[in-house]
Amino acid sequence: MVKPNSPLIEVRDLEAAYGDRVILKNVNFTVNRGEIFVILGGSGCGKSTLLKHLIGLDEPSAGTISLDGIDFSKAVGEERAKLLRLFGVTYQSGALFGSLTLLENIMLPLEEFTELPLPARQTIARMKLDLVGLADSASLVPAEVSGGMQKRAAIARAMALDPSVLFLDEPSAGLDPITSADLDELILRLNASLGVTFVIVSHELASIYAIATHVIMLDQTKKGILAEGTPDSLRDASDEPMVKAFFHRTSSSTNS
Repeated sequence: MVKPNSPLIEVRDLEAAYGDRVILKNVNFTVNRGEIFVILGGSGCGKSTLLKHLIGLDEPSAGTISLDGIDFSKAVGEERAKLLRLFGVTYQSGALFGSLTLLENIMLPLEEFTELPLPARQTIARMKLDLVGLADSASLVPAEVSGGMQKRAAIARAMALDPSVLFLDEPSAGLDPITSADLDELILRLNASLGVTFVIVSHELASIYAIATHVIMLDQTKKGILAEGTPDSLRDASDEPMVKAFFHRTSSSTNS
């Protein structure tokens, strides 16, 4: 039986580089099961680079990323395929296929990675849409629904294979405050009811306070983690000018 709060993702001495250009170095952190873990930081600090490494799109130039105790970068064949099934991903734009209905979008992973018959795929896809509040929108294409609904549909698709962890890239980007708050509530509900672990790239302060159980802040100059902890602890106790500037919404020069 899997214990809650046990390590699900372990990053050790990670270095991320493109050629001779080092983006991140000596990065260490752990994401425990059941956490809502947020990665934040300024433009160019390496948030997207870190996310690409966590989901296996890029390989570390040094260090390890372990999923469920297995080194992701060294896994091949069936072992790597099994690890890929552990997570789902949503991108900033939603990345839904515009020519497909929401139901068909959610069915895609089921068609690709399972041998379930069509009725079963349809049933599962409808269940996932229901989980995100889109049961009545299954027959609509992305252009016929709002931006917030597209984000919800993307989460439903990412959940199609019942992953242990969801990686969300700027889920609130482009949303109005009310829609963003609704999305935060959805994340909290999925986390509480299904035990889904979330790793979220975000700079939306209201969302970070609302949902994050743990955060790391990346820094371009340091090429790594500048601060780590709960949002409240970083807001109230950090002496780092960049951290204070972020959580108090002030210029970093006024905190130095």
